[in-house]
Amino acid sequence: MVQPQITLYATDFSPYSHSVDIALLEAGVNYTRFEVDLQNKPEWFIKQVNPAGQVPALTYGGSDAPPSEPSLDSIKLRESHVLLELVADLFPEARLLPEDPTHRAKVRLFMDVLKTKLLPVWYAHFRGGQPAEPFLVVLEELQAMLPPTGFVAGEWSIADAAIITILVREEVILELEHEVSGWSAGEGKRVLDILHGPRFARLAQYQRELEGRPAFKATFDKAQIADKFASWFNRVVRLRKQQV
Repeated sequence: MVQPQITLYATDFSPYSHSVDIALLEAGVNYTRFEVDLQNKPEWFIKQVNPAGQVPALTYGGSDAPPSEPSLDSIKLRESHVLLELVADLFPEARLLPEDPTHRAKVRLFMDVLKTKLLPVWYAHFRGGQPAEPFLVVLEELQAMLPPTGFVAGEWSIADAAIITILVREEVILELEHEVSGWSAGEGKRVLDILHGPRFARLAQYQRELEGRPAFKATFDKAQIADKFASWFNRVVRLRKQQV
């Protein structure tokens, strides 16, 4: 049976795009990836793929067509957690979701805590200069949901794809210690030391295991991501100065 076409509209900067990239590779899927410039979004992308103008977005099925001319009869979908579940459902043989209903529930609960509790405090920390402790407290909650060894549900699942892209970007941001964060000098190193210390020993072990997987290695270039965050931070600084 021929696999329907899949085109992922993404950007390397986005942790959410990265999660879907990882899931597609873990599933062994043939797909087309189109890098969207979020600072200069093509008009056709907003009109024909995602009216919200955000990534990741995905087209599924329909006739083969260039990414810039998506087929009218393809299905257009968006939102990273929706797309992660879609990939798991389309390719059940890849076992991206556990068969056991209770383990599936664990995956969905973990992803819900990540989306509703971790992401808001993460953004407040690195964009708004808020204290790191609320972010660290939610990380502890997620760490407590991990089994003693292995992944969220024992075997690798889409929950693991959802969090690893946040964890590695947090480290990149802390190492940059850019003025946009509004942190005091040395705050990035202080938080990094906490993340690498005994308080988060289980999470650090879990992160190392995720970083060792081929799908992650194939989709993450730390130096490139650091450059993109530095450029983004510099752009924010320029905009703020123009508004003064």
